Parts: sequence; structure tokens; C-alpha cells
Amino acid sequence: MANYISMDNLRFVVHEMLHAEKLCSFPRYQDYDKESFDILMDSTKDYADKVMYPSFKEMDEDPARYDDGKIYVHPVVGEVMKYAGENGSIGALFDYDLGGMQLPHLIHSALAHIAQCANNSLPGYTGLTAGAAGLIASFGEKALIDKYVPNMLSGKWGGTMCLTEPQAGSSLSDITTSASPSGDGSYQIKGQKIFISGGDHEYCDNFVHLVLARIDGAPAGTRGISLFVVPKHRIAGDGLESNDVITAGDFQKMGQKGYCTTHLVFGENDNCQGWLVGTEHRGLKYMFQMMNGARIDVGLTAASIATAAYHASLQYAQERPQGRRILSGGVKNVDAEQTTIIKHPDVRRMLLLQRAITEGSVSLLMQASLYHDLSQAGPEEDRERYHDLLELLTPIAKTYPSEMGQISISNGLQILGGYGFCTDFPLEQYYRDIRITALYEGTTGIQSLDLLGRKVVMKNGEAMKHLTKEIIDTIQAAENYDELKPYAAQLKNASKELQDTIMHLLKFAMSGEHERFIADATIFMDFMSTVVHAWQWLKMATVAKTALVTDNKTFDAAFYENKIHTMRFYFKYELPKISSCKTTLLNDETLTIPEEHQSVLA
Repeated sequence: MANYISMDNLRFVVHEMLHAEKLCSFPRYQDYDKESFDILMDSTKDYADKVMYPSFKEMDEDPARYDDGKIYVHPVVGEVMKYAGENGSIGALFDYDLGGMQLPHLIHSALAHIAQCANNSLPGYTGLTAGAAGLIASFGEKALIDKYVPNMLSGKWGGTMCLTEPQAGSSLSDITTSASPSGDGSYQIKGQKIFISGGDHEYCDNFVHLVLARIDGAPAGTRGISLFVVPKHRIAGDGLESNDVITAGDFQKMGQKGYCTTHLVFGENDNCQGWLVGTEHRGLKYMFQMMNGARIDVGLTAASIATAAYHASLQYAQERPQGRRILSGGVKNVDAEQTTIIKHPDVRRMLLLQRAITEGSVSLLMQASLYHDLSQAGPEEDRERYHDLLELLTPIAKTYPSEMGQISISNGLQILGGYGFCTDFPLEQYYRDIRITALYEGTTGIQSLDLLGRKVVMKNGEAMKHLTKEIIDTIQAAENYDELKPYAAQLKNASKELQDTIMHLLKFAMSGEHERFIADATIFMDFMSTVVHAWQWLKMATVAKTALVTDNKTFDAAFYENKIHTMRFYFKYELPKISSCKTTLLNDETLTIPEEHQSVLA
């Protein structure tokens, strides 16, 4: 059996921490129960073992490529698209009346985690198709939904999101792709989009591109952006005909080589039709539904890659004999047999760091997924609160696993030594694969600006108040156990330091010094992410301690003791790093604002 994930850890988070079965009391999820959730997770693991993991290395060695106007990908992409369409997983989150499964986001994320641990290049093909179909279903007219969504959920047609343009990059206010009314309800689309993941391949009959474009005469900036359905082939009678969407090339990448990334040209021959989704000039607002979901997915991808790397590192450390332990008196017994490297303290430190990062990240992402469920299907009076919590945590859930996951895998490479740098072992591929996650769906800098500049201050800090309440609840639960009281106190102090730092920074925003307010947003992201993950670890440790004390154990005692031990490790080695962040954020020197130091980088 492939060793790339701990199913026990996943079940612990889903069932014992987050109590997924409680979602089944809500009308939307009433057809499910704990047993059905476990069956779904087990079947996903079985398929991942048999189909997805065996192709992981192959897809890297034989990457997606562009040749003579076409994109070629590994055949397993076609197999997975077909399988996901037939078993309903592309439509897992959709309503029954659209052919969906009405599965909770929490369980969908758990299934995605299993698949991404097995092969991080594959789930994007189905995930983007589902996301694009979801936008059409949410904001499109019924005719548009009926025309496109069923074929997308079946896996016959792929879906994409098309935002980035060569001249604009992440600045969406500068996009120039145009949309001219044709008089028949359609628009003539003209422009280029780059970095389009899953943008074309031979295993789908058609691709439905969700394209941001500017209608003739629209206002400048993001206020003038609209959203369009632009298929590669438009429907003509009982078949399909070209819609003047050209695959102009692909991008060869350092990682995720099996996941194609394309350059698309729309309307080169002035014959590309698109259909408006929703209302004019609201395209960016609509697209953010897909982008926010995609940001959670990217964070989950990063956490999954790092998880698989951790298990590869752990297996190596358990099997690799090297050196001898230094025992009493500081003397090695050179006549003794070599010990496995997992018994060396520094190797154990690196493994514990990997575990602390990966399991903490998975916990946060599942927590965010639960908030998504509660914001949509929970009690009406609580939905806004959970929506605000999800909004606040989204940039952290995307960024921490992406940035810290790199550090986690780097430690894994260190554990393997020279072998880690070689293709004999998968660590070097995981290291290359994870690097893109800090760039996908908005770079770390953009996520940090979103966190500090928008989410922390939204609704006059209401979301932060909700998060503080969640943290306080965890602290109070931990205080019931003497063993956990010191860590509860440490988190309480860290939370206060975070609040004090926010108040200090807000002074700049209130005085109109907005650039000064957000200049060190990335440092703030490090600060707040570290505190949020400490919250998750104390929460896990409290659940574990309760299981031990009450003898209500699903797993053996060692499993729960290991949770508490890893929490203690995080609080010793990671949480103290916030002091450095706070020192930087409270420092009044402004060293990065151009006008004040114009010539430094000239």
C-alpha cells in the first residue's frame, strides 16, 4: 500500500475534532452519515493507490507538452476525468437538481486531500472544471446552465478560469481582452490569456473557459470587468464547431509538470463568441467566488504535497542506518551497530517540524471547509458569522501551507542528505511541485495585502472578534487539563500580542498613511498565521487529551500522545517566532517605501 498519507490523522480531524457527522442534521446533508463519509474516504484512497499514485513520477518524467497546436498530457488525465464524471465527484458540491451530490465541503476537502497527496498534478483538472461549472450554475441564466454544466460535471468537457494577461499580470484592472455585443445576445471576444491551468488537452471534447473581459465602453479599472462563458468549440446543431479559441503554446514549469499550463488566444480570426454570465461589469465579483474556493484548494494542494513528502521522509528515517547515538559521557560506542537516523535528535527535530506544519495545515484547511458548510447550510442566524470567519482565514489557509510547506519539504531533503537531491527519491519532485502554490491564485504578497488591508478590518473588525472568540473557546477547553495549561497561557499571550500589533498598525490606516499600513503585510501574515496554527494545535491536543482521560479512544493511546507531543514541539520551536515579527512590525523605520529611499535600488 502506498505510503503518502495518514488516514488516521485525516479521520481524527474530520470526525473527532470537527464532528463531521453533525452536518448530517442539516437538511442539505441529511442523506449522509458517518459511515457514508468513511466509505467515500476509503474508496478514494483505494483509487488513489491503484491509479493516481503510480502515475505521480511518470507525469513528471513525461510532462504535458505543446506540439503543432495541441496540448498532450499523460493518459491518466483522461482516465481520471472519466472516472470523476461517472462517480459524480466533479459535481460533489452541486445541488441534486444539477446532478450533484450535495456533499459537505469538509468531506470534499478530505477526499481532495487524499487525491492530492497521491498525485498533486491530477486533481486540478477536475477541480477547475467543477469551479467553472459552479460559477455558471451560481450566476448564469438557465439556458447557459443547461447548455454547459451537465457536460462539465460528466467530465466530457473541461473548464478553466481565464484572468491573467501578458501585459497585466496580477493587476486585473489593466486587462484589455474585449467583448463587443453582436446583437444576438452573444459577444465577440478578442484578447489573450496566459497561465491557464488545464487549458487544453486531448481527453476532453470541449473546454469551457470563464473569461474576464471588458465590454466596449465599460468603465476603467476593475469596475468595468465582465465575465463570459467562452467555449473552445461552440454548439452547432447536434455537434460542435470551432469558436476561434487558439492554444498558442504552453509553459514548461519547474514542478507540477503533469498539469498543463496554456497560453490562449481568443478571436484571432474575429470569430470568437462569448456569452455574458450574470450582469455587466460584475465579473470580478463573480470570479472571486471561484478564486476564493481555488485559494483554499491551493492551500490544500500545498498541505498535501508537504504531507506526502513528510511520509517519504519518515519512511526513509525509519529505514536508513547511519552513525551511532552519543550516550552518557559523550562517547560513541564504535563497535555498536549503526542506529537508524530517526534516533538522532536533530533528525527528529526536522521530522517533528514537518509533522507540525503539515498536520496543522490540514487541520486549518478542514476547519475552513467546515466554516464554508456552516455558512451555507447551518442555522440561518449563524451563517454570516461563519462566512466572515471563512473570509478571514482564506488568505492564511492558502499562504501558510504554501510557504511553510516549502520549509517542511526542505527539511525532508535535509533528512535524506544527498539522496534527497537525487531523483531516486521523491523529495526533490515534491520540492519542485510545491513551489508554485505560493504563486497560484495570488502570490503571498497579494494574500498578505488581502489579509491585513481587507479581511482584518472588514466590518470594523467583526471577523477578528469572531476568530478571537474561537481561540478563547479553545484556550478555555485546554485549561481543564493541567498538562495543557502552560500552552493555553502561551496562546493567550500570543493572541494578545497579535491584537496589540493590529492596533498599532491601524493607527497608520486611520491617519491616512495607507502605504505605511500595508508595507509589511507579509510580515503580518507570518505573525498571524503562526498564531492561528498554534490555535489549531492546541485544539488538536485538547481533543487528544480528552480522548485519553475519558478512555473514549478511536485510535491507540500512542496516537493521542503523539498529537500532544507535536503541539508541545510547535509551541516551543514555532510560536516564539512571533516575537521577531512583532519587533519588525512595531519598528517605526520605513525602509521599503520608494519615495523615502528612491535611490537604494536604482
